[in-house]
Amino acid sequence: MTTPTAQFRAARDFLLAHRTDYETACAKFSWPRPATFNFAVDWFDAVLAAEHPDRLALRLIEEDGRDAGYTFAEMSQRSARLAGWLRGHGVGRGTRVLVLLGNQVELWETTLAAIRLGAVMIPATTLLADADLRDRVERGGVGAVIAQAGIAPRFANVPGDYVRVAVGGDAPGWLRYADSEQAAPVFQPDQPTNADDPLLLYFTSGTTALPKLVEHTQISYPVGHLSTMYWIGLQPGDVHLNVSSPGWAKHAWSCVFAPWIAGATICMYNYERFNAAAMLDTLRDAQVTTFCAPPTVWRMLIQQDLAAWRDQLSLRELVGAGEPLNPEVIEVVRRELGITIRDGFGQTETSLQIGNSPGQPVKAGSMGRPMPGFSITLVDPATDEVASAPGREGEICVDCEPERPVGLMVGYRGDDERNAAAFAGGRYHTGDVASRDEDGYVTFVGRADDVFKASDYRISPFELESVLIEHPAVAEAAIVPAPDEVRLAVPKAYVVLVAGTEPSRELAGDILAFCRDNLAPYKRIRRLEFADLPKTISGKIRRVELRQAEAAQAGQRPSGEYREEDFR
Repeated sequence: MTTPTAQFRAARDFLLAHRTDYETACAKFSWPRPATFNFAVDWFDAVLAAEHPDRLALRLIEEDGRDAGYTFAEMSQRSARLAGWLRGHGVGRGTRVLVLLGNQVELWETTLAAIRLGAVMIPATTLLADADLRDRVERGGVGAVIAQAGIAPRFANVPGDYVRVAVGGDAPGWLRYADSEQAAPVFQPDQPTNADDPLLLYFTSGTTALPKLVEHTQISYPVGHLSTMYWIGLQPGDVHLNVSSPGWAKHAWSCVFAPWIAGATICMYNYERFNAAAMLDTLRDAQVTTFCAPPTVWRMLIQQDLAAWRDQLSLRELVGAGEPLNPEVIEVVRRELGITIRDGFGQTETSLQIGNSPGQPVKAGSMGRPMPGFSITLVDPATDEVASAPGREGEICVDCEPERPVGLMVGYRGDDERNAAAFAGGRYHTGDVASRDEDGYVTFVGRADDVFKASDYRISPFELESVLIEHPAVAEAAIVPAPDEVRLAVPKAYVVLVAGTEPSRELAGDILAFCRDNLAPYKRIRRLEFADLPKTISGKIRRVELRQAEAAQAGQRPSGEYREEDFR
């Protein structure tokens, strides 16, 4: 009988062998579906630590110059020691563990230890408010909390009978994480881990609604991120740096599973405030080979003279995720660094579904084609008809019949009504709208909740925002519908300017004129306001807040708003 390790290795090696052969990878890849699987035991210990004990698994670089590295063998031992210590304090199989840590070694030790134990992690950002903590503990059924010592006092008013572990200091009534260092560096699992056992519960960032509770199994992320590894183009021995904060799914994607599936080193750069030049210096000095960053970071990086770093970098692959990348950003990086940023699409609910994989032509504005193991159908949300004609828009849906892809959530825990809607018709409905061309390339249009009509034309905020940021004074922008007596709604831009640029009437007129010259008449941006953009804790723009603000001001003209007719 083939072992879980052998099944997983065979699938991984197949994708590595065909990393630039998209057609073969898609045609012949099949998901490994072992009955039992434990990423820490069956992969990290059995392959990475056993075969590459001295290779760096993790490197943490601090803004003040501190630099620490941990090998696969060291991480195996440290996490085994922690798992045994936690089990001694009542944390075991099925225990839900709320984790509030920064990019520190204890985060990766805790991740591996929880997987060993068969515990269920609830990753969370350290920025959560007290009400959010209570919500996590209550709705998540939390049995243990592992948190930075400075956060511990905030749990004084969070009721519940849960084990409390403080990291990096003492806290009254809390166990000291440091005491785990005295435990034995070996751990014996109490039983094999079933592949369909729960592993992760994510509270989504909620761009349009309250957070949903997304459940993943012991394979839907650990095995499912084979598709993410393929998209990034990771190879054994790579040094991978991903700009992401702990607590969000993208951190698990690209700071845990995808690089460690490949046998790459995870490199993190910690800072108080993002500095583009310092990040580029870190990429150079750490000899990073693969780099992933969200659009916000890419937009700040292109304000540097990237060409000055070009010959000093070891970069081979550049990718972007979180929100779609604007074509202008991709073009600037290609021109100055000689590498094309490859966009990709996935969600907390899945691994990477759609992407531009290495060695394939990249089409401007497209986020690529379905990844190996994923079959994608575009469905008209109004009629449920398949949008098969090239260029026709539809909701991005993951086909779940005849077989679900491994890299897909179990569902939204405790929400039967939402699950019925999300999986209607034998497909997982993403809530995102896109079009597909004759070559199979998928182009993002927008969240179904963000797309709107103006003068009976469908408007994609992303398309208009992409034009806006081509203006040299615009750093970020968000488009929402503004109520209008004649057209019912017109596109309004909320604009953040690049550093050193001051808002003015003249600049507003120049930006509106620029958009008028570069957009079809029906897409014209007719109103503009300079303002900071509301965002989720994970950095996604909350257009829902801007839409609500516009609806509340219907029939009025907000202070600071510029209109197209002002410049006639």
